[in-house]
Amino acid sequence: MAGTPERIRLVPLAVSDAEEMVEVLSGADLYTFIGGSAPSLEELRVRYTRQAAGSPDSGQEWHNWIIRTAGGEAVGYVQATITDGGRRAEIAWVVGSRQQGQGYASEAAQALVTWLDGRGVATIEAHIHPRHAASAAVARRVGLLPTERFDDGERLWRRPGDTP
Repeated sequence: MAGTPERIRLVPLAVSDAEEMVEVLSGADLYTFIGGSAPSLEELRVRYTRQAAGSPDSGQEWHNWIIRTAGGEAVGYVQATITDGGRRAEIAWVVGSRQQGQGYASEAAQALVTWLDGRGVATIEAHIHPRHAASAAVARRVGLLPTERFDDGERLWRRPGDTP
């Protein structure tokens, strides 16, 4: 999937991406708001094997892409879980600590939202920790607004007019 062609490309996740992504995902600060810790190479291979295979739930579609610069460097990932017969998507994005602040997350999230719109997805949502200002800024840039709903300490963001 193309993002902003001169800046990024979204490339479908493959198990072989684990070797490069283990470094991208190594910054402890990435886990301040999302919890957990940096995965080992083996943990990432297992995770990517599961994600690349797709959801075991026939009512869900999993879509995962590596965010790559025009030069091919992996800088993060975006993902969408599509449910409700293709009408609803939960999206997420992570950009490595070293690559943050350069607009990659916003560009990748916008490319993802555009792709979902093209598929006819009616509701696009994200869950964001209330103190995660950078992710909130990305969500706003792609047209999501905070709702009053919280799940596991994270605020639900949704596009205005999308069905709840």
